[in-house]
Amino acid sequence: MTRLRPALVAVISTALVLTGCGDQPDAGGAPTPTTSIKTTPAGQPSDDARASTTSITAPPRNVPEQLDFTAQTVDGKEFAGASLAGKPAVLWFWAPWCPKCQAEAPTIAEAARDAGDVQFVGVAAQDEVPAMRDFVRRFDLGAFPHLADTDAAVWRRFGVTYQPAYAFISSSGDVQVETDQLDEDELLARVDALH
Repeated sequence: MTRLRPALVAVISTALVLTGCGDQPDAGGAPTPTTSIKTTPAGQPSDDARASTTSITAPPRNVPEQLDFTAQTVDGKEFAGASLAGKPAVLWFWAPWCPKCQAEAPTIAEAARDAGDVQFVGVAAQDEVPAMRDFVRRFDLGAFPHLADTDAAVWRRFGVTYQPAYAFISSSGDVQVETDQLDEDELLARVDALH
């Protein structure tokens, strides 16, 4: 019995040491890299496995709360607001029957074509999807996605109650909502400021 005790203590000690290793967060909350070396049956490191491997879980992207949504486009595709995180974007809130939206549609189309890395997204509400699709076709706005916000959920998320309105989103996630109609120069200046 006394001969088993040292062996048992060695096994328990080894088990405790091994359970203390691994991908445990450090004091800062980040995972600790782990290193593994393959061993041969004799317990010696194999020649082909001396290189260590490190596994670190990447932190999740920072998605502003206002971009944490999904919606259907006027074409029936799924759109995730989170896809805009980390890049400059302009959300244009419009309705197909709105005369102001109709008047500014050519300016929006041109601004979207010339925007470079700024992503435009139309957010249509207050009408049926076929009317939204017709508006996009009639004003040649198909170069960027348009959401069919039939229940105005995205509008409410940004505090929009009437159209036209805009949300200017910087690459750092700052969101500025403009509920007054912008003339062409004002719109282009706001888009340029996002670069």
